[in-house]
Amino acid sequence: MLVTNDDTEKARQYAIMRGRATLLLAGFAVLFVVTAVWAHFHPGVSPFWIGLLRATSEAAMVGGVADWFAVTALFRHPMGIPIPHTAIVAQRKDRIGRSLGNFVGNNFLARDVIARQLAGMRLGERAARWLSEPEHQERLARALAGGVARAAESIPDDELRDSVHVALVGQLRKAHVAPLLGDLLRLATTDDRHQEMLDRLVKLVSRIVHDNKDLIRHRIAEESPWWVPGAVDDKLYQKIVAGIEHTLAEVTADDEHPLREQFDHALRDFVEKLHNSPETMARAEAIKERLLAHPAVSELSGALLGTARAALGRYAGPDAPSPEPLRRALGAVAERALGNESLLREVDESVERLVLGVVDQYRPEVAALIARTVEGWDATEASRKIEVQIGRDLQFIRINGTLVGALVGLLLYLVTVLVG
Repeated sequence: MLVTNDDTEKARQYAIMRGRATLLLAGFAVLFVVTAVWAHFHPGVSPFWIGLLRATSEAAMVGGVADWFAVTALFRHPMGIPIPHTAIVAQRKDRIGRSLGNFVGNNFLARDVIARQLAGMRLGERAARWLSEPEHQERLARALAGGVARAAESIPDDELRDSVHVALVGQLRKAHVAPLLGDLLRLATTDDRHQEMLDRLVKLVSRIVHDNKDLIRHRIAEESPWWVPGAVDDKLYQKIVAGIEHTLAEVTADDEHPLREQFDHALRDFVEKLHNSPETMARAEAIKERLLAHPAVSELSGALLGTARAALGRYAGPDAPSPEPLRRALGAVAERALGNESLLREVDESVERLVLGVVDQYRPEVAALIARTVEGWDATEASRKIEVQIGRDLQFIRINGTLVGALVGLLLYLVTVLVG
């Protein structure tokens, strides 16, 4: 068994107190011998004070020896004699260990005892107040970021990449893309914001037409019959381009243009189909599956992993910078928790349920652990260990036994004298 500085100090105090108890007993023994010798050399002369001292010392010796025997018998055989029912701790060590384990389990780990202790601790508030301190936020943020960074570094690239890809694709497969897209488009149509999209689209088409006039002219010339004169092609090209530009300009200038109304109706109809049309939903899911099967998605997973690893890698070393976003997030969590009494109460209740569940599950294991630990101790060493821990207090039994014996002897002698 491990010997600590506390054990050494207790052993020193035990030795001092044992010496005092023994010295007291020896003092009364000397007093008894002195009075006995005096009586031997002065036969027939029996002063009151001699009889009183002899009776007192004799009774003190009886009480002191009896209590010495009782205290010593707990830990060893008195004077090495194997008297029955002595060295109790050494001989019944295993049973003491089982009893101690059951005592701790039934009294210290009882459900109602733990619940009473937890009820007044307000662990949620304590944790929130601890986390509200900037230095604690910094320490916890560094620990979390460093732990995640080291964990990410310990996982092989291929394994982690596959895990990220499977998780990403799995989550995307669970999501129904058509209603989600419909919600996004419905949000875009709020307050006619989709008309702004149309304006940008019109400007984009106008720029494309303007930048590709030569290509349009060339395509018209290629598609027209060989017998059509070039002047006719040029005229047709000018009409087409001018018509497109004029229409786009009208749409841009007129908020009530029919094309805007057609765009609005088509968009709202598409949103409705995304939410309610099985055919549209099925086509959206099919497009999603084709996209997820594309190699670019796997490359995206790898890119996300690489970016995340690079970001986390900065926090792995001893000179890592402060994870400021995480620190601010922890501070915000603490601030919100301190301002929400119901949340703190829920935290306390959750901690209580967790602790009580663990206690209920592992109480027998704790009792068994104590019993096995005591069983594994050497009997003599265990007896000495226990004696050191409680022996100092037991020496008061010896001292009190000696003094009480002396008092009883004195009273009995006085009663005898008075009666006689």
